[in-house]
Amino acid sequence: MQVKPDILSPESKKIQVEQMFDSISPKYDFLNHTLSLGIDKVWRKKTIDALKPISPKKILDVATGTGDLAIEALRLNPDKIIGIDISEGMLAFGSEKLKKAGITNIVLEKGDSENINYSENEFDAVTVAFGVRNFENLTKGLSEMYRVLRKGGMVAILEFSRPSTFPFKQFYNFYFNNILPFIGKIFSKNNKAYTYLPQSVNAFPDGKQFVEIMTQCGYLDCKEKRFMFGVCTLYTAVK
Repeated sequence: MQVKPDILSPESKKIQVEQMFDSISPKYDFLNHTLSLGIDKVWRKKTIDALKPISPKKILDVATGTGDLAIEALRLNPDKIIGIDISEGMLAFGSEKLKKAGITNIVLEKGDSENINYSENEFDAVTVAFGVRNFENLTKGLSEMYRVLRKGGMVAILEFSRPSTFPFKQFYNFYFNNILPFIGKIFSKNNKAYTYLPQSVNAFPDGKQFVEIMTQCGYLDCKEKRFMFGVCTLYTAVK
């Protein structure tokens, strides 16, 4: 069964995810950094560091949200970064963040990860942070990212995964499935968003399963690097 924010709703996962992120967008950055104790910033930095060997000049950030990973990617000195997301609410907050910082070479656009509105072989690198598990069709989304990536280009995907080391696994599962949803509900005023988060992570095919899916989509040299006992994993590959 596909995990959706509201399993009883007849709406598709894509529509539900869009509505959910529109709803929590005012508190998204605050909760993101607070609930991860700021460690998400370190993970994003490591994701961008993985792209240094190819010095990408044109980058596509899929499921960009409020643009945190796109902003981090500025350290690579690219000519242009394009961030796409299905949530207009998230994009609005991201655009305001860019405006306040005076950043002009990042463009945020509404876009569907499963139907990317760009030509084949257009980008040197494609990135995603905490977004692929929200795809309605994971294989289609990964294939679209592959399509717009140039030959020799890199993809870097940061996503939550499931720790397996005792006793950290037990401690983390309690926090992730009980404390995090409770805090998230209080601050976001959304009763489903932070319950959906652990459910979507638990249902996601992480680790070797995800690497296998990437390989089936055509990616080469697929690698995984786990952070913080497996709380989060960085997947990299080339076209």
